[in-house]
Amino acid sequence: MDAAKEAQIKAHALALAELLYDETDPEQVKTLAGIEVAVRDHLLTHVGPEIGNFLFAQAAARTRVAHDNSKASSDGSA
Repeated sequence: MDAAKEAQIKAHALALAELLYDETDPEQVKTLAGIEVAVRDHLLTHVGPEIGNFLFAQAAARTRVAHDNSKASSDGSA
């Protein structure tokens, strides 16, 4: 991954962390174990599903395009 993308990820991750911190029980962030549980919970509940949905949509769109291109070339209307 290039440095520009890594910088974008870092900036977005920080913005997510700030948003999710506001939704975290203050008692939970008093220990390393609590922070680990909070991070895992936020990733599983909020972040992971959004990334998964995005990747699924991208794969479905790619499959549709490949199918449409295959159909167009097989019916002679290319």
